[in-house]
Amino acid sequence: MHQLVFIHQDASLADSVQVEPFTTIYEDVEIGEGSWIGSNVTIFPGTRIGKNCKIFPGAVIGAIPQDLKFEGEYTKVIIGDNTTIRECVTIHRATKARKITSVGKNCLIMAYVHIGHDSYIGNNVIIANSCSIAGHVTVGNFVVLEGLVAVQQFVNIGDHAFVAGASLVRKNVPPYVKAAREPLSYIGVNTIGLKRHEFLNESIRHIEDIYRVLFIHNKNVTIGVEQIISEIDNSEYKKSILDFIKKSDKGIIKGII
Repeated sequence: MHQLVFIHQDASLADSVQVEPFTTIYEDVEIGEGSWIGSNVTIFPGTRIGKNCKIFPGAVIGAIPQDLKFEGEYTKVIIGDNTTIRECVTIHRATKARKITSVGKNCLIMAYVHIGHDSYIGNNVIIANSCSIAGHVTVGNFVVLEGLVAVQQFVNIGDHAFVAGASLVRKNVPPYVKAAREPLSYIGVNTIGLKRHEFLNESIRHIEDIYRVLFIHNKNVTIGVEQIISEIDNSEYKKSILDFIKKSDKGIIKGII
């Protein structure tokens, strides 16, 4: 390690971890093999970083939450393997509500992103520059958030969803959709993303049929769900969409307007 690095004696770093100058790593930090920590990074207690991660200069990982209810309880930040965290990203520790703030495997978190306390980010997620994710947010697997997206607390974003740049996310975003406009609305199925992840054309058409009933044929979610249940063939995609809607007690985004 460079002589201008501070690593607490109670931190645990694999032998192959590389740490650049002017970085501070506190006690109760674990970093897996093959990871690279850039200069001027601060990693606070309770942080767990997986294998082959890259943390770029200026990032702050594991700082205490910006929540007035936080009472100093022991909580963690967990970063999965092969995840890249770019310049000046901030990821805060959880509160007693969830006890863990997590970012999954194979994620790309671009510069100046903030991920608030108690948020769960899935695997293979891309969060573009300057997105702000509040506390208690859940982002599914294979989600893409374009730059400057702001996500309100307690919002859920389903697997394979795509949210357009500069969107304000105040309601839950169901899986497999594209969302844009103000207020945030359904603008179609994330066909390009699904094809990139090797969804069959038949499966994509099936998902489109479900959302056509929900968001185009109906303006009322309850009626749309009833019609989906009675008219659309059962599948894992139908189940995941209906389960997501059922759990969305704060509502989902609007249909096409």
